[in-house]
Amino acid sequence: MTEKPTALDLPMADPLPADTQKYFDVCQEKLGMIPNVLQAYAFDVGKLNAFTALYNDVMLAASGLSKLEREMIAVAVSSINKCYYCLTAHGAAVRQLSGNPKLGEMLVMNWRVAPLDARQCAMLEFAELMTVASATIEERHRDSLRQVGFSDRDIWDIAAVAGFYNMSNRIASATDMRPNDGYHAQAR
Repeated sequence: MTEKPTALDLPMADPLPADTQKYFDVCQEKLGMIPNVLQAYAFDVGKLNAFTALYNDVMLAASGLSKLEREMIAVAVSSINKCYYCLTAHGAAVRQLSGNPKLGEMLVMNWRVAPLDARQCAMLEFAELMTVASATIEERHRDSLRQVGFSDRDIWDIAAVAGFYNMSNRIASATDMRPNDGYHAQAR
């Protein structure tokens, strides 16, 4: 690790368990870096494992939401929360998955200026409502998602992704988590 992932003095466990080291090696091979969020959690392997298990479930498990749609939610939520880490990392993912650098930038700044279909708009409106006023969500909000084709399982997944990034944004902001420099140039 060359850059310090947070403002906290929490060094990675040393040595890392073999399976964690293998996971980090795969990240290095596939991404060209070990995401700082993983390095930040690595001071406590149990916390790292819990974080990665939830991330993998929310972002990678079978879903009616595409990987791009889940990344779009991550960016929209992170934009509202002004989370530097997640905007940088997940903005790069949107650029890469969509093949459209402008889309990534639009979602970072204001998802409403992006050329989205009715399904995507409804999805991001719901994620935004969860972020700014979750206690005001009513059946009519879930019905608006159903009307554009989301199943109840999809609604759960939208809520799970938005909830995960609201939590992650707060931890990243509270610890001054910094994105890897490599994210800034990806898919531009």
